Amino acid sequence: MHIRDRHLYFLNRHRYLFAGILCLFGICLLSAQDQKGEPEKKKTRVDLLYADEAQADNDLRPDVQILIGSVKLRHDSMYMYCDTAYLYEQNNSVEAFGNVRMEQGDTLFIYGDYLYYDGMSQLAMLRNHVRMINRNSVLTTDSLNYDRIFNLGYYFEGGTLTDEENVLTSIWGEYSPATKLAVFNHEVTLNNPKFVLTSDTLRYSTLTKIATILGPSDIVSDNNHIYSERGIYNTITEQAELLERSILTNQGKRLTGDSLFYDRKLGYGEAFINVQMNDTINKNMLTGDYCFYNELTGNALATEQAVAIDYSQGDSLFMHGDTLRMVTYHLNTDSMYREMRVYHKVRAYRSDIQAVCDSLVYNSKDSCMTMYTDPVLWHGAEQLLGEQIKIYMNDSTIDWAHIINQALTVEQKDSIHYNQVSGKEMMAYFKDGDMRQVDVNGSVLVIFYPVEEKDSSLILMNYSEGGFLRMLLKERRMERGAFIGKANGIAYPMEQIPADKYKLPSFVWLDYIRPLNKEDIFNWRSKKAGEGLKPTTRRPTVSPRDMHIGRIKK
Repeated sequence: MHIRDRHLYFLNRHRYLFAGILCLFGICLLSAQDQKGEPEKKKTRVDLLYADEAQADNDLRPDVQILIGSVKLRHDSMYMYCDTAYLYEQNNSVEAFGNVRMEQGDTLFIYGDYLYYDGMSQLAMLRNHVRMINRNSVLTTDSLNYDRIFNLGYYFEGGTLTDEENVLTSIWGEYSPATKLAVFNHEVTLNNPKFVLTSDTLRYSTLTKIATILGPSDIVSDNNHIYSERGIYNTITEQAELLERSILTNQGKRLTGDSLFYDRKLGYGEAFINVQMNDTINKNMLTGDYCFYNELTGNALATEQAVAIDYSQGDSLFMHGDTLRMVTYHLNTDSMYREMRVYHKVRAYRSDIQAVCDSLVYNSKDSCMTMYTDPVLWHGAEQLLGEQIKIYMNDSTIDWAHIINQALTVEQKDSIHYNQVSGKEMMAYFKDGDMRQVDVNGSVLVIFYPVEEKDSSLILMNYSEGGFLRMLLKERRMERGAFIGKANGIAYPMEQIPADKYKLPSFVWLDYIRPLNKEDIFNWRSKKAGEGLKPTTRRPTVSPRDMHIGRIKK
């Protein structure tokens, strides 16, 4: 199923859920109204079933009976008990005091210190130390009104609802014994042994143990924090389905999406549409229209316009591929390290460096980023490419790069003339983010144009061959170079350069596929026919570590 289809399914599921709850509430409402209509026609009265003593003053209050001791009354199916009571026959009401208890069937019991019951409206108002018990659910408050017509109890000066799993408190709340649904408003708190949910508006089912979030809410546990303004949270399965830019935060990682699914037991979250997974500790971010993160394994996945952003330096690096995957090894140990894998059609942009390849792997263990399948790297006016490029990082800046097999670096001087160096492998060393030294090893070919210092005009073309070359760069341009060991070369005046000497055999200028800005990383451009490298099985003749020893000093 496509990501946006899954997102729409996710939204529709919630619409159906909310519609179902409203329909269920409406059915209960109609049922209660039907139940009300029948008794009203009969004009049933509150009956006295028992009292130790009954008194009356026919002169002062002829319509009032004063009942004392073990009082028992009934109105339809509701039984009422208390120590003393006033029974008002004219308006069919009762005022009860001391050890008040109401019973309806074998599932609903209400206790309190005081009760006023209006038999006409069938409204009971209980005060002080009130408890409403419905099977395993207990509502406690000091002020409770219970409407028998709607089978609904509500409080307005603070109350607590407790069941087998959770304890919920709020300033205002209501509970329906028939539907097992409760609604809470103002300073709502749901306490669970594993988490605490705070909200402004919350609906909760004591039957399913599902909390429906209807306003700004926070769910906090030892390891993570969820913020949402609409959605559902199942306190039994510990699964959440959240909407409206909900946020999941876990140990410095922040997952945000238009819709979000989270399973606390399995420890994973999924986000859909306009997704961000921000690592505030390592200062990097994944974005896309779908993101998956497993907090138990430390693994993550992003697809659908996926972008990895590193903002640890002043200038952010943006990297796009069809799929971004993060794999964590030895989580929560001293040996922990991560691999970031990006594939396919990888494009990266930062103001000082750009790259294109088919796939890429960054390993935090050795801070090495390896580019595979016709990789190309641009640094200022320099273009570097080969069969494989390894970039070693130091505090998120490039330390040195190793180009393996069919290595080629090109610097454009103008539309016709290019400085070029090719060899079996290259090692490029950086200082403060700038390339300062390049070592080329194996079958080295060089085309180099010295320039006038005054006007930067080209003096001549130097063509050279050798086994090992070291070049020094300044301000992102070749300054000078020297062969180590045997070398041959020839210099051509600018007007006498042979037509076949302008370009090395492996020359290719791929500026047309270079990412131009962070938005351009989404625009994949293929190389022209014949401009790709031919795969080889050649291996480096000198170890990269050996070459690293001879690098320029910082």
